[in-house]
Amino acid sequence: MKRVAISACLLGTLCKYDGQSNFDKDLVAYLERLDWQLIPFCPEDWAFGTPRPTMDLVQEDSLKAICNTTHKDLTAPIKTYACNFFDDHPNLDLFIGKSRSPSCGVGSARLYDSQKNFISNQYSGIMALEAQKREIIALDSQDFLKEYNEADT
Repeated sequence: MKRVAISACLLGTLCKYDGQSNFDKDLVAYLERLDWQLIPFCPEDWAFGTPRPTMDLVQEDSLKAICNTTHKDLTAPIKTYACNFFDDHPNLDLFIGKSRSPSCGVGSARLYDSQKNFISNQYSGIMALEAQKREIIALDSQDFLKEYNEADT
């Protein structure tokens, strides 16, 4: 059985920054047909609660998650959560993140410089980078559906 870490908001958990979810009915319907163990995660809800202010990825001397209202560096709690999560789940086969998330987006997060000038919309979030560092296959939900639906045909 595959063990899959998945952004909790995609499964319908109300942990999005505004207290809503990013429920993905197509993704959930597809995953329900598979005999995989789903392990939900949300570093932002764990670290900051819900609802919470938004944040952006900013490249300064290092990559940081910066709160858009307080301008506080929020990177450390996200990294702590990610490291603890992956240490607690050492045999993951796959990581499915929410696109564009500064925590769990995979190749779709927006990156800014220290002056908040846009650099790229193809970066990975803090937790997604930790998954990739640990050599866990990491995909955004849309990429997962594309890749796995094409494999079915």
